[in-house]
Amino acid sequence: MDLGISGKRALVCASSKGLGLGCARALADAGVDLVMNARTADVLEASAQSVRDDFGVSVQTVAVDVTTANGQAQLLDVAGDVDILVNNAGGPPPGVWSDWDRDDFIAALDANMLTPIALMKALLPVMIDKGWGRVVNITSQSVKAPIAALGLSNSARAGLPGYVAGTARQVAPMGVVVNNLLPGVHDTDRIKALNQSISQARGITVEEARTEREAEIPAGRFGTADEFGATCAFLCSQHAGFIIGQNILLDGGAMNATL
Repeated sequence: MDLGISGKRALVCASSKGLGLGCARALADAGVDLVMNARTADVLEASAQSVRDDFGVSVQTVAVDVTTANGQAQLLDVAGDVDILVNNAGGPPPGVWSDWDRDDFIAALDANMLTPIALMKALLPVMIDKGWGRVVNITSQSVKAPIAALGLSNSARAGLPGYVAGTARQVAPMGVVVNNLLPGVHDTDRIKALNQSISQARGITVEEARTEREAEIPAGRFGTADEFGATCAFLCSQHAGFIIGQNILLDGGAMNATL
């Protein structure tokens, strides 16, 4: 399918690896030029070069911590008048309710709620002026089904869809489409780290921890960054103009619910 976005320009946050890189590659495959962001410069540049080599699109890199005001300013200076924004950030560490204080919650909110909002506030006016734009926020399945050990993530990520619910409907008449993607368990470094935590806590191997988690997913496996990226690219396409303010779950059927 021709997504109709060749020649557009996208900012993809946290795109040196994992789901962010999957989104960047899928957009590049559709002919979209990229601004890629992550904190670690050498890893980011290596990923960007692989995208250039594989798809022949223009890729600029900005190695900053986008959760900081200075990082956001640097990133937005390079991004300029992008057509597409993909918000993404790693989640805070797991734990139990007694582990966290106010500073922990503020850090989680900065990374997983306030930073995406700041980037949307900065870039939506440009998209509105053009009469066309796409925003995809990568959040988590925990928006619909909170995960006990991820109380920080549950709290911060649940706030972003609340903001998007109103914002998406306000900008839709101007040709700007905003949606959220809610990943379940995908084969990323984050999931490998969580499997390691399970392994240590229960005295089982990492492979056993992975097998148990895969058995809980009706699809019988973890998701891949490539298929996640393909869904993101579709939501950024010319064909997604009637999908407004939705929370789209990609979890292999793990959450058993009708809504």
